[in-house]
Amino acid sequence: MANRRSYVAAAELGGKIYVAGGMFGGAGKRLDRVQRFDSVEERWTTLPRLPQPIRAAAGASLGETFMVIGGTTPSGGGRQVYVYSPKRGWQTSDPLPRRLYNHSAVTTDDRVYVLGGYDTGSGELRSVYFTSPGVRGWKPSPPLPRRVHAFGAVYFHGEIWVIGGRRGEEQLREVWIFDPARSRWRPGPSLPKPMELLGAAVVGDQIHAVWERTYQIYDASEGRWRDGPPPVEPRHALSLFHVDGALYAVGGCTPELRDTAVVEKRQVS
Repeated sequence: MANRRSYVAAAELGGKIYVAGGMFGGAGKRLDRVQRFDSVEERWTTLPRLPQPIRAAAGASLGETFMVIGGTTPSGGGRQVYVYSPKRGWQTSDPLPRRLYNHSAVTTDDRVYVLGGYDTGSGELRSVYFTSPGVRGWKPSPPLPRRVHAFGAVYFHGEIWVIGGRRGEEQLREVWIFDPARSRWRPGPSLPKPMELLGAAVVGDQIHAVWERTYQIYDASEGRWRDGPPPVEPRHALSLFHVDGALYAVGGCTPELRDTAVVEKRQVS
């Protein structure tokens, strides 16, 4: 990327990776920079800046738009939602019902779900909200079974998987699975090793999860997690995407607490 950063809001849209905001440095400087990565040309394009600097937001795609949801701002923030489209640029959308950061957003077939996270006044959260083109504002959904933030989340085989995270001082091995059709949560296969501030992505019948030197792969055909090869540059607070047969690990912070601009690629199919 053009600059080092972690805790970004990122999403895949139309085969391209969008990255917005994030933080830089030990003081946690918030950023408003936005870039888009084209995996075919292997090139970054700089886009119009966010309306304000934001860190620890969640990114999602819905239709032809890229959404930046929640996150902390210079004035506190946490409820703001910004939507970007190439034709209209940045626009303000309906705010979240509450302040959130270190949460996750997942796009299903026709909805965006916002899950868990942290609120300075309330600590870790169980809350889940959703929106869709046919819904005005954000509607509540059955909450997570337990409070959690700093986790990974993916849409896998028609269900939402919440992977790892943190609760208090504990790094978690927990996995929770939400069935949107039945509006029910159930426990999933626990991680072999605890992970937080991880990146997660779906590759066919597999879920890939990366955190620092830990790389774990869930294979649906085997029904279990296994170890993958460790990343070249370990980092937490990263984003992970599967595009055109390759995994891309974007941004993050190294174990030595140095933000990185590195994009690491691993061919997987």
